[in-house]
Amino acid sequence: MNPPTVSCIIPVFNCERYLAEAINSILSQTYSPLEIIVADDGSTDRTGQIIAAFGEQVRCVRQANQNPSTARNLGIGAATGNFIAFLDADDLWHAEKLARQMERFQARPELDYCVTNCQNFWVPELQVEAAKFRNHRISRPMAGYVTGTLVARRAVFAKVGLLSTTFAHGDSTEWFLRAAEHGVIAELLPEVLMYRRLHLNNRSRLLAARSKDEYLRLLKFSLDQRRGVL
Repeated sequence: MNPPTVSCIIPVFNCERYLAEAINSILSQTYSPLEIIVADDGSTDRTGQIIAAFGEQVRCVRQANQNPSTARNLGIGAATGNFIAFLDADDLWHAEKLARQMERFQARPELDYCVTNCQNFWVPELQVEAAKFRNHRISRPMAGYVTGTLVARRAVFAKVGLLSTTFAHGDSTEWFLRAAEHGVIAELLPEVLMYRRLHLNNRSRLLAARSKDEYLRLLKFSLDQRRGVL
């Protein structure tokens, strides 16, 4: 049997500096076949030119600017593979990420989704910050319950639903909580297979003031769901 296609979705908004690196880290995967879809969330920089330079290797779908979760959902709608993966436009994958995760689906046919550990790294402009956090928990490998480590069967999104567009910062957390409520079968690989780039324009940095309130709202949302209030 031919191995299943993994549709790799890159949501992007004005990330011309790092987008080519993200695409190349997918093209460098040891696993195939792949489908690469860039979901452009209304970029106004050179994003379109960068995508075009990859020719037929990359497909682009576009929308007016909304948010990353809406762009990810746009990519899911355009995907043709039986498996879905995501990579933010400023992050990177280990070359064997998909191969190692797809091995787990082959070994465990009941598995619905697989995530991996991830590792933060700092851009050169933030080396002072990197030194400050050298022995901090955010400098160490961590369980990556984020979209950038996720590989999921496409059917899981039909069961659990798409990513919520209600939360600007906690959309992935809400999806994983919702998936658990639906009883999906998951596995965490302990290897670091995704690298999260920390730079001056990270959404987590730009939205830091709002993130605490949003996670409290997310917690209430999850509790209300469990109580059957919603």
